[in-house]
Amino acid sequence: MTTSDELVGIFDRIRDGIQDDKDILLLGQLLKNSNNQKVLQVGKNIINIADGKDIHIGDRTYYNTDAQTIKAVIQEVLTELIHGINPEKILQENYVKTNFLSQTGNEDLLEKSNLQKQQSTPSILPAITQFEFEVITVDIQGIETKRCLKQAEYFIENLLDGIVLEMVSIAGGKFQMGAPQGEYQSLEDERPQHIVTLNPFFMGKYPITQAQWRVIAKLPKIKRCLKLEPSCFKGDNFPVERVSWYDAQEFCERLSRETGRKYHLPSEAKWEYACRAQTSTPFHFGKIITPNLANHFVQSENINSIFQQQTTEVGSFLPNAFGICDMHGLVWEWCADCEHEDYQGAPLDGSSWLNDGNSEYRILRGGSWDSPPNLCRSASRFSENSSVSDKEFGFRVVCS
Repeated sequence: MTTSDELVGIFDRIRDGIQDDKDILLLGQLLKNSNNQKVLQVGKNIINIADGKDIHIGDRTYYNTDAQTIKAVIQEVLTELIHGINPEKILQENYVKTNFLSQTGNEDLLEKSNLQKQQSTPSILPAITQFEFEVITVDIQGIETKRCLKQAEYFIENLLDGIVLEMVSIAGGKFQMGAPQGEYQSLEDERPQHIVTLNPFFMGKYPITQAQWRVIAKLPKIKRCLKLEPSCFKGDNFPVERVSWYDAQEFCERLSRETGRKYHLPSEAKWEYACRAQTSTPFHFGKIITPNLANHFVQSENINSIFQQQTTEVGSFLPNAFGICDMHGLVWEWCADCEHEDYQGAPLDGSSWLNDGNSEYRILRGGSWDSPPNLCRSASRFSENSSVSDKEFGFRVVCS
């Protein structure tokens, strides 16, 4: 167990700006051991060991006030944690009563800190509950051959204005990523097939909706401004579209700051693993896709065709065996990965592939309402410039 004297040494190094990776790791581990998170709100003070690389306190940038005050605050907070005080009790009792930003005399920073306090939520993971859903399988004519009832676990992230975000638990495991040589209309950029091993994670049950987007887009900017109503096809429960990769990244950063949990775009591997849901067919329901199964482009001269020619409400079609909806069609979904010509040298651990590629272009998966069947396959890949927004482009989030 770390002692108070050891903490004082760490704080001295923080004050002098000479802290090292070991100091950051130690503080992060202490917080994680105390509340299973690396973010802690204590009264008006937020302590965050961000991604294990930096220390953010109060308004999340410790250089905005004097180092001695910061040292006193985090020493008191973490010393109490060492002595076993429950973080929830500290939070409820506002154990640290000194708002160190007020000592700086900077009213703008004080206002910012208060705003973040109002927006922040406890960093404890919400309750995990179960939900039931039906899964279907179809034959090569698209006719249903099997229907079964399944269960999955999820948690509900309560956002502002009564809007919620449903995050489904995806068990870790191994799968064969990519398309086999014999898969109809598959391409060489979907090969070579390779085994990927993933840790458990949570993924949004649906693509981000326009209502969810609006709530987060109203929050203070981190790196870039976000339009409140970017979508072409309007509807609170329709997926947000006409958003660039940079817009989706900004959304994830604001959502992470709001909730105290790390939200991000999925890696290609996580996306395909979640899409396939332990199947190996081109689509999670079988070898063929029909308008009864997903919203995609249908070439038909029938005036009564149910081809939508636009987005539809999320969850309009049955989910896959993981309980995830709308992975085929509806909107192309941004992933974190850079563009690569194929899978030669791809990560095998499910992480985002960010090196040795074209970082100006990012991957999209799943196809859209305007995509033919072959582009909606589980293995299909597409890339576009990160700054491009389109009425076919949306995204969903994951939380590790």
